Amino acid sequence: MGTGKRGLIAAAVTVVCAVTVLAAPGTAFASPSPAPTPSASPTPLPNKDLEAVRLKLDKLYREAAAATDAYNAAEEKAEKQSAEIVQLAKKIVKGQEKLDELKERAGAAARAQYRSGGLPDEAQLMLSDNPRQFLDGAGRVLQGERATKALIGQMTRTQQDLELYAKDASAQWKELEAGRKAKAAAQKQIEKQIAAAEKLESQLEKEDKERLARLEEEAALKAQTAWLDSGVIDDIGGEATAAGKKAVEYATAQIGKPYGWGEEGPKAYDCSGLTSQAWASAGTAIPRTSQEQWKQLKRIDVQDMRPGDLIIYFEDASHVAMYIGDGAMVHAPRPKRTVTIAGAGSMPILAVVRPEV
Repeated sequence: MGTGKRGLIAAAVTVVCAVTVLAAPGTAFASPSPAPTPSASPTPLPNKDLEAVRLKLDKLYREAAAATDAYNAAEEKAEKQSAEIVQLAKKIVKGQEKLDELKERAGAAARAQYRSGGLPDEAQLMLSDNPRQFLDGAGRVLQGERATKALIGQMTRTQQDLELYAKDASAQWKELEAGRKAKAAAQKQIEKQIAAAEKLESQLEKEDKERLARLEEEAALKAQTAWLDSGVIDDIGGEATAAGKKAVEYATAQIGKPYGWGEEGPKAYDCSGLTSQAWASAGTAIPRTSQEQWKQLKRIDVQDMRPGDLIIYFEDASHVAMYIGDGAMVHAPRPKRTVTIAGAGSMPILAVVRPEV
């Protein structure tokens, strides 16, 4: 990719960032026509103080994103454990039915022995003076002993299976309860961080909010420009696969929809909810959270990425986006924002992963 193309991309990303800022909830820009000057306007925050606010907000929303990942992981684990408990319950019911059947067969054998006078087959055989009857009886006794041993063995194994199923179900239930507590704790942390961020933003005057939006735009553009100027994607030319195109089409079709933590669409998405559902639409199931996407999916070099690949951001893998080509990505940024296109290098990249094998 030449310098001219990078310039075009940088310009495009500038426009995208500007549109994103204009569309951001809670952000109002001054009217182009002159407005009456208030008699006592508040003093704007110094640049260094406003930059500190930006960094604080970024920290709060990143902590909320990490907590959202923990919430999603607990939710996914709870669903899996619930399904396993249901399967174990079915096995317990089936095992109990089998044990009842075996007990009935054992009872029938005992009743048959009672009807024969209460003497075991061996004793009745010894009282016979007919050689043929003796030989036939000996065979039946041997078969009976084998059948009895097999019946007892089946009953023992079935009982052991039932005990194991019950033990597994109890363990899964304890894990499910622990997961529910973890999920509740994560939700509490999410709400706490978002509330703190909203409180901080609400304390800003209109002019400072406008300046803050411009600072955020400038920071993203600066990072994107540095990333492009590094030449890291000069040789990128990978074509999207058919599945990758479907995933990109799905993700970009969600542009404008709001961010919602723990959401997987169709009305709202968090970052990994968007990427996981985009690939699900292309027929590929991937992990629900950005951290698990980072851990489980195949990692590739940035120079080898193609549209549809996922970009994992920050050291804690707390954010994920989908690469769409030409140095851009689509993502669900954070609360109070919408699904949008941004520069792929506008945040610190941890890794690039590929959902396709």
